[in-house]
Amino acid sequence: MNRRNFLFTAPAAAGAVLSTPELFALTASVQTTTPTYTEANFMVHSCEEIEHDIKALQAKPGSKNLYSDRNFAIDLTVEQNTAAKEFEWHEYRDHIIHILDGETVYELGGTPQGAYSPREGEGLAPSSEGARKVKLKKGAILVIRRGTPHKRTTPHSVTFTLTGPMSPPVSS
Repeated sequence: MNRRNFLFTAPAAAGAVLSTPELFALTASVQTTTPTYTEANFMVHSCEEIEHDIKALQAKPGSKNLYSDRNFAIDLTVEQNTAAKEFEWHEYRDHIIHILDGETVYELGGTPQGAYSPREGEGLAPSSEGARKVKLKKGAILVIRRGTPHKRTTPHSVTFTLTGPMSPPVSS
């Protein structure tokens, strides 16, 4: 018997061992229950709430945390005429940036020069040799994997969300 014939006949042979009542009893015993979801499992920020938050941040640029727990955080940010002084990277956190309006420039990757660690799992450096510049405009999404040096410069104005999936340090 070749492999193809075996794959076609094996399920029928397996089913032939059980009687119909036994088959029904078996399938009933393996059915799973549907989980119950409550408002503790989700959060909604309405379009109106987001628009209100953006207007407030345009009047006074900065960030507003929309959600945060031990697994990830979401921040809404409005920046005007800013430039990071140093490259940063994170050992336990990724970044997903979605540009809602305006534009900004990221410098990504390379080899950090003069690196230091202000706290566990975080790195800073004044420069990163070989970093690549990427201009992001409205609608763009950038994923920065953990451990990747990055630095942002916003010559005019940008509005974006930053989602940061996190994982705890691995014990050795």
